[in-house]
Amino acid sequence: MLPSWVPGTAAGIVSLHLIQKLLFPYFWADLGYLLKVLMYGLRVEMYQLQGKIVTVLDKFVKLAEKQPHKPFLIYEGKVYTYRDVDRRSNRIAQVFLHHGTLKKGDTVAMLMGNEPDFIHVWFGLAKLGCVVAFLNFNVRSRSLLHCVVSCEPKILIVGADLLGTLEEILPNLQEGVGVWIMAKDSTFPSVHTLLDKIEAASEDPVPVTRRCASTLKSSVLYIFTSGTTGLPKAAVISHMQVLKGAAGLWAFGATAEDIIYITLPLYHSAASLLGVGGCIELGATCVLKKKFSASQFWSDCKKYNVTVIQYIGELCRYLCSQPV
Repeated sequence: MLPSWVPGTAAGIVSLHLIQKLLFPYFWADLGYLLKVLMYGLRVEMYQLQGKIVTVLDKFVKLAEKQPHKPFLIYEGKVYTYRDVDRRSNRIAQVFLHHGTLKKGDTVAMLMGNEPDFIHVWFGLAKLGCVVAFLNFNVRSRSLLHCVVSCEPKILIVGADLLGTLEEILPNLQEGVGVWIMAKDSTFPSVHTLLDKIEAASEDPVPVTRRCASTLKSSVLYIFTSGTTGLPKAAVISHMQVLKGAAGLWAFGATAEDIIYITLPLYHSAASLLGVGGCIELGATCVLKKKFSASQFWSDCKKYNVTVIQYIGELCRYLCSQPV
């Protein structure tokens, strides 16, 4: 004979299970996700306590050594491997290292659209220990000048397709800000060209001491708000926040075998930190789109075997409105 409490306990356990299934169907999945995130946070804190400061850029450099031939970035059909991106970002770092105007901790503003060189410039500047400010290319004239003034950059780097925007603000740009454009020739006085210098630069890595972080709390990025309720404001992003953002795709179950489709602007944290940073955390591949296109979205996913997509705001509504 079983003790009298056994049937009652079994009935209670079954009842609790049924109630959980009915009222909290995602309890165990949520608990597993929470524990995964907590373990990641504890691991980062332990590394920091032990003096092991490992940033997302450090992880990328390691991956470029570990899996040099794996595609990291696909853009308009062209494949850029981890080694390709690492070497081109080295070239950009070498240009500014030999130009001699940037010191570790200096701020550099980037006004560039979605293109591979956005990532190359970002990583190259980060390898020099610079704080990079992502400027929203949809912001113009007075608002854009406010963004540049507020982050106090030593240098402003402008994409070749945004020279019209540069022309608007160039006469009012404060003295002391060096302007570089992603082109081989310039019609602007006192504006430096970058593309020709990149091609002539060495692929050798710059000294690791330039990018070494003393603490994960130090600033590494400025990401601006859209300015819908006033002038844009800069959110100061630390190494720790970049690590947390980069862990998002991993925490949601993505793996190194996934291919992530990024259609959002890279100046936005969702694309840069969660998207590009998330690919680095996984060691995965990302497909970068110049601009979101509802009509090309699913054909791109099919063409590049995309397994993970990023969306924000109204993108899903636009996609659902497309003809079947």
